[in-house]
Amino acid sequence: MRVLEAMANGRGVTVIADGAELTTVQAADVLNVSRPFLIKLLDENAIPHRKVGKHRRVRMEDVLAYKETIDREREQVLDQLTREAQEQDLGYRVP
Repeated sequence: MRVLEAMANGRGVTVIADGAELTTVQAADVLNVSRPFLIKLLDENAIPHRKVGKHRRVRMEDVLAYKETIDREREQVLDQLTREAQEQDLGYRVP
């Protein structure tokens, strides 16, 4: 259903096999960040990865888990900012 909904809304759909490993370029694309920023995240162990020779590989599941965590944190910060703006009567009233 989600695939059909996405397609109906004009969004692209990509099918990736379970356990798929991504290159750093692919993982950066999924997160919509630069490759150097992704490398920094990997070096900080924010996202698990493994090395194949000199190349890093990242599991799709780990990329999506990181994205979900960041999205949740972002949502909490935005909710807090909205509450503070409402408390200070800055014009952000919920109808």
